[in-house]
Amino acid sequence: MVQTIRVGDFLSRSEEWVETRPDERYKQITARLWGKGLTLRGEALGSEIAASRQIRARAGQFLLSRIDARHGAYGIVPAELDGALVSNDFPCFDIDATAILPGYFLWYSSTDAFIDLCRRSSEGSTNRVRLKEPAFLDMRIPLPPLAEQKGIVARLDRVAGLIRARIEAAAAMEADLQAMLARAFARCIDAAPRRPMAEVAPLIRRPVEIEPDGAYPELGVRSFGRGTFHKPVLPGSEVGTKKLFEIVPGDLLFNIVFAWEGAVAIAQPADTGRVGSHRFLACVPEPVTATADFLLFYFQTPEGLQRLGEASPGGAGRNRTLGLKKLETIEVPVPSLETQRWFDRLQAKVRQIRDIRAASARDADALIPALLHQVFGAGNRAA
Repeated sequence: MVQTIRVGDFLSRSEEWVETRPDERYKQITARLWGKGLTLRGEALGSEIAASRQIRARAGQFLLSRIDARHGAYGIVPAELDGALVSNDFPCFDIDATAILPGYFLWYSSTDAFIDLCRRSSEGSTNRVRLKEPAFLDMRIPLPPLAEQKGIVARLDRVAGLIRARIEAAAAMEADLQAMLARAFARCIDAAPRRPMAEVAPLIRRPVEIEPDGAYPELGVRSFGRGTFHKPVLPGSEVGTKKLFEIVPGDLLFNIVFAWEGAVAIAQPADTGRVGSHRFLACVPEPVTATADFLLFYFQTPEGLQRLGEASPGGAGRNRTLGLKKLETIEVPVPSLETQRWFDRLQAKVRQIRDIRAASARDADALIPALLHQVFGAGNRAA
């Protein structure tokens, strides 16, 4: 039988209350969901904090959100958040290291079993569910001998370190790839002629005739060059006066509401049969003049984004709308078709590298949960 320990036998409530001073700045903590730990919420003057008294969190303490503990909102306070303030909705607990290794508890608190423990310790109506501290402290978790705890912590820390190193290497590679593409693109467009979009990739409208009993799957375009996404199917009976237009794979799409922040994409084969509202402009490059991939890259460069911003007058957010006529007058670089295709092949190779890296990252993301299940599996569930 697995030895267990009451949570209240190694966690004790910290009551370091602080009277806030109006002219003093304080760090504030927020707890991310699903065991993702604690992070800086921001800094505020004492005069901006509603309560006159707050709890001071200390590095190494366990902190949780009464409201969202059932969703994994908790963690151990890192050194950089030592001294930050939290409200009474975020109780802090000292960890008795003679009863349990803090590293062991940190890893165990990342398991589904511990999230389930917090869920079972929470009560209340739908909008007022709170963790009940006495019930939480009375729960039990598995506790192997100290030597075994040390081995578990060392093993998981070692794997986590390898994953961090891989993530850092991947980030450095991504920066290098993007810098390489930027340099190659700059060489491609050096001294290249400029022509207006109306000539290079004219706007194409393909109106869709709406049938009341029809179904119209819509397409969306994400900001920051993150491609297209599929919206729910819109029944013909709900279209109303909305105008819809057919989208064809290969179209260069502009979301006129957020074009200024890079909401530009190329429709993919998987987008076949999708439609877009009047907010989506579809441009089709002249086949002897330009390629969609080359133009898309241009509109993701600082210069391209600036041109889209200048063509989207108005205030921030939805008040900045890309003008159709203004888009048509944007002059884009048009090197030879051979040069553009060379750059597109380079982009394709970079995409292949990114796809491999993304698959590797998914494998790495799955490794820790798999190890946690292996170490703290069904036989070690909280009780």
